[in-house]
Amino acid sequence: MRSHLLNDATAEQYRRSVTEGVERVAATVATTDRPFTGVTVDALSPRIDEIDLDRPLHDTAAVLDELADVYLRDAVYFHHPRYLAHLNCPVVIPALVGEAVLSAVNSSLDTWDQSAGGTLIERKLIDWTTARIGLGPAADGVFTSGGTQSNLQALLLAREEAKAESLADLRIFASEVSHFSVKKSAKLLGLGPEAVVPIPVDHDKRLQTVALARELERCVGEGLVPMAVVATGGTTDFGSIDPLPEIAGLCEQYGVWMHVDAAYGCGLLASLKYRDRLTGIERADSVTVDYHKSFFQPVSSSAVLVRDVATLRHATYHAEYLNPRRMVQERIPNQVDKSLQTTRRFDALKLWMTLRVMGADGIGQLFDEVCDLAVEGWKLLAADPRFDVVVEPSLSTLVFRYVPAAVTDPAETDRANLYARKALFASGDAVVAGTKVAGHHYLKFTLLNPETTTADIAAVLDLIAGHAEQYLGDSLDRAS
Repeated sequence: MRSHLLNDATAEQYRRSVTEGVERVAATVATTDRPFTGVTVDALSPRIDEIDLDRPLHDTAAVLDELADVYLRDAVYFHHPRYLAHLNCPVVIPALVGEAVLSAVNSSLDTWDQSAGGTLIERKLIDWTTARIGLGPAADGVFTSGGTQSNLQALLLAREEAKAESLADLRIFASEVSHFSVKKSAKLLGLGPEAVVPIPVDHDKRLQTVALARELERCVGEGLVPMAVVATGGTTDFGSIDPLPEIAGLCEQYGVWMHVDAAYGCGLLASLKYRDRLTGIERADSVTVDYHKSFFQPVSSSAVLVRDVATLRHATYHAEYLNPRRMVQERIPNQVDKSLQTTRRFDALKLWMTLRVMGADGIGQLFDEVCDLAVEGWKLLAADPRFDVVVEPSLSTLVFRYVPAAVTDPAETDRANLYARKALFASGDAVVAGTKVAGHHYLKFTLLNPETTTADIAAVLDLIAGHAEQYLGDSLDRAS
């Protein structure tokens, strides 16, 4: 079994095996003609259930053949131009090279004696990102597994910085369309369900600062402690960007921690055209970025950034076997001192490779293209009487629904849209997401693929309308 360990004696075997795996993936990607096969759980589960993990095949080629049957053939492929569903991006090739390197070397970024140069590369990228945001000379941060972890750590720091006699007194303010991880983080931090105060949004799904000011004043008046305001730089449902300068002003007025969840909108940091949409983010105390959304990186590649490095002490614990206190005095850089994780992949290498090959402008150009595409998609929807579109996009998301002219029952329209989404997914011709707006079912395009065209959008809209009309026709037949 030692023959399967990567070392000097097996380097050639490693090269052959990985090359064979890469060739299988490349061949699959090259021949993929739709984002999904439409396979069902009932069809796929038996194929996986029948595999006996205690009876290995002892052959990489045979395992890859098996994998093609249970995974590669039926995977949902984000690179396809008609995958329009969630915040999943096609990935750039330099990052995939970085993924191959980091997996093989297998550095762990918790301590210097496990990563050395990897530690310095991650720190360089943190400095690069904080400079792009404009957080100032005392800024710092650390890579995380994703936006949920980044939001949790930011709110942990905010909780520890808040001056409250009891956790029950703490309040977090976020728009009513903010990410669910805000409420989840509050629970994990020992706060009650009333701790997160939802702030109404305007017609463009942006937090209403008048309402925020009113809630902050009420909170203080009742003897409660405003712990944090979470401003969103790109909501998951609408791509809306909260009014960051106005929120920053209120946070300064009330002495409240300002966190900006820019997991989605962080691509604007590299944008050549739309960077000003994040104006005000430089006044935040902490920021979440997901490079694996709008920087076209493979999962996972994310970070939490802070204005003041000293606040990261709230996540610091010392263990004699890992990062004893003496190492601080010896100026040994251990990233575990800043992180909620201990063992941690060298995910920063993917972004490093991307920047060194493509440059920030290359990333920004790709993100600008999907933002431009969303504007064209919005124009198509706004001009099509078959559809109702909710808001003009700030980033690359479109929320809409099919509105049959002959149907007056909103519940029937809801069912038609739900059916259309499911039928489209089952066909494999395209993948779209769904959400609710004012209690009604809507559909969603999340456009993160620069290869998607307006023709793709128009074609998918026709498919949606066709499925919805089929449902309504069948519904009339059933009623008669």
